[in-house]
Amino acid sequence: MNNKDLQQLVETISLESFNRRFKHEAYFNKRLRTTGGRYLLSSHNIEINPKQYERYGRAALVDIIKHELCHYHLHLLGKGYKHRDEDFKRLSEKVEAPRYCKALESYEQRANYIYKCVSCGSEYLRIKKVDVGRMRCGKCGGKLKLKQYLRR
Repeated sequence: MNNKDLQQLVETISLESFNRRFKHEAYFNKRLRTTGGRYLLSSHNIEINPKQYERYGRAALVDIIKHELCHYHLHLLGKGYKHRDEDFKRLSEKVEAPRYCKALESYEQRANYIYKCVSCGSEYLRIKKVDVGRMRCGKCGGKLKLKQYLRR
């Protein structure tokens, strides 16, 4: 699927599910890493992560498009377009747009650090670096130390 096909799909879903036209651009953005898609407030365009389509197929792509179109249409109507807003929650439920997309990688795959408790030996995977001077073991309260940095 290319950007032209994506644009057509977004326009079709917008008319069928929302009864409103999509008047801006929709395109794939290969730089997106942790999200399935993104609605841009300034330009009103929608960006889609192509990896979601490659891994999970057309059904996942349609779900992501519906989610982003909820943001799009509510923003243009001047209603609550953020995830926490009631307008967004109601519209998402009405058009069966999921709240989240499937993760491309599990937490274990994304983890960059392994910390180990000095007292009980429990190990913790973390994506971001932890301040071992402040953070403690969740099981025994012991000190943590960096066991391994997983360079990926």
